[in-house]
Amino acid sequence: MSMKIRLARGGSKKRPHYAIVATDSRMPRDGRFLEKLGTYNPLLAKDNEERVKMNIERVKYWLSQGAQPTDRLARMLEAAGVVEKTVRNNPKAAVPGKAMAERAAKKAARAAAPAEE
Repeated sequence: MSMKIRLARGGSKKRPHYAIVATDSRMPRDGRFLEKLGTYNPLLAKDNEERVKMNIERVKYWLSQGAQPTDRLARMLEAAGVVEKTVRNNPKAAVPGKAMAERAAKKAARAAAPAEE
């Protein structure tokens, strides 16, 4: 059984509230879970300690059992000092998309046209 530690969404429309849960990876996002490990409220300020509440000891237990945290939860665990920071390298992050590249090419062509005259 492949285990995940992930966020399960709750709350109403445009007012999200998440539960941090340990679950089987085959279960739906908001479906059945094995244990609730904490809560995450993204509407609170980033420096507010109520924003992320976790039972660190149970999180460590599930990590020792082979559970894999999702990307967002891995960042929260890094901030809490539970797991060591991983180096992230995304060289394509700064590359503009197709439409932006086309607009830049058109702009360069227009800027070069009056210089030729």
